[in-house]
Amino acid sequence: MEKENSKLTLGKVIFTLIYILIFPALLLFLSADWFWVEGWIFSIWFTVLCFTTIIYLYRKDPSLLAERYKKPGTGNQKGWDKYVVLGLVIGFTAWIIIMPLDAKRYVWTVCFPLWLKFLGGIELIFSFYFFFRSYTENTFVSPLVRIQTERKQQVVSTGVYGFVRHPMYLGGILLFIGTPMLLGSLYGIIIGLAMLFLLMGRIIGEEKMMVNELEGYTDYKKKVKHRLIPFVW
Repeated sequence: MEKENSKLTLGKVIFTLIYILIFPALLLFLSADWFWVEGWIFSIWFTVLCFTTIIYLYRKDPSLLAERYKKPGTGNQKGWDKYVVLGLVIGFTAWIIIMPLDAKRYVWTVCFPLWLKFLGGIELIFSFYFFFRSYTENTFVSPLVRIQTERKQQVVSTGVYGFVRHPMYLGGILLFIGTPMLLGSLYGIIIGLAMLFLLMGRIIGEEKMMVNELEGYTDYKKKVKHRLIPFVW
């Protein structure tokens, strides 16, 4: 049964890839400028990351791809995490909508420094790295806070997981902060910081679950000292 559930139809994957394109298209549409250079940089970055990841998982790790398709509320997900997921969806949607309105259409943020835009672009490079490596090195990286007993989940401590305990969240933070920096949106940065605190709260709850329910996680915490930001937290 598990083997069958790990298989996804090509049609479903293709639909997902098309669905992914909605976000960069919405960003550019709301900007009212289809020649917005920074908007295109992010759109290409976002599309390449999503396409590359899904194609890789479809070919190399279909079980993880099936796990990434799990709906909130399924697979013994922790009850409190359903609200966190809802908050992340709302935050991401607001983030995508506000940034182009702020940075381009209405220019609520004025005189945004060029060096901050450059720094934002650098953050997206690192974000891509941590996202992709998280998928390739940890077959248990679920979008839901749950223990995957049916897949015999184990602790992963190598690669980027030897750098910080939650490298995918680190990639997410670099995305949520780096993108509005690249686009020149102060309001986008504010939403990104709110997403940071939401993810930090999720990390605390997730680690409590793994200490209690996942063998070897306590030893892993001793080996890798920092959750999200090296030498800070």
